Amino acid sequence: MKAVILAAGKGTRMGDLTANLPKPMVLVEGKPVLEHILLGLRDEAGIRDFFIVTGWCGHVIRDHFGEGGPWGVKIAYGEQVVQDGTGKAPELAKEWVGQDRFLLTYGDILLRPPTDYRLLVEAFKEDGVIALKDGQDLTKGGAVVLDQEGFMTDIIEKGGSGQIPPNAFYNAGIYLLTPVIFKHTAALEKSPRGEYEFTDALKAMVKAGARLRGVTLRREWADVRDPSVLAELNKRPS
Repeated sequence: MKAVILAAGKGTRMGDLTANLPKPMVLVEGKPVLEHILLGLRDEAGIRDFFIVTGWCGHVIRDHFGEGGPWGVKIAYGEQVVQDGTGKAPELAKEWVGQDRFLLTYGDILLRPPTDYRLLVEAFKEDGVIALKDGQDLTKGGAVVLDQEGFMTDIIEKGGSGQIPPNAFYNAGIYLLTPVIFKHTAALEKSPRGEYEFTDALKAMVKAGARLRGVTLRREWADVRDPSVLAELNKRPS
């Protein structure tokens, strides 16, 4: 299996921390979040082939990781020149992915070891997997609605509490997919906020009949979205 990591964002909520640094390169316990992701996928999911989508200050990522030799992996890169959302960014890896199944994760989603990456890989038996998290405020992100068999039927982005059904879980930002997803990213139109949304491609894929299994993470997960989350991670024992 291959892995695609979306690491193009500046992370405006990080303020001065990302003035000259991509958001995925902020440090947790002295190591970039992106490096934690790479090591977790290597060590616990057995993934050795990576494609990193860069953007803001992408040279920082390329200078740090190179082609991946010191980590015992292979890394290819693509640059998202126009920051127009997460929906089109995966297409930079389309040719690299080829006909292979792959894991897609946002570059600011941190799983601490022992991670749930293997859990997700082992659950990949149908058309795809979407990682979920309990205990999160569903009005602050994507609420993934599941059917009785545990497959996704919809994603409600930052909906009000009255819009979110009881059979919904927080979108944890990690997916396992087949190349079929690129058919749906290619057909995306911009959302009301003027961006291409990856979750719209997921919804289109499901509407076309794909079975995307929801898997709830059991271990530690963090969306390193702002300085307060970063500070909390860095003061906690490893």
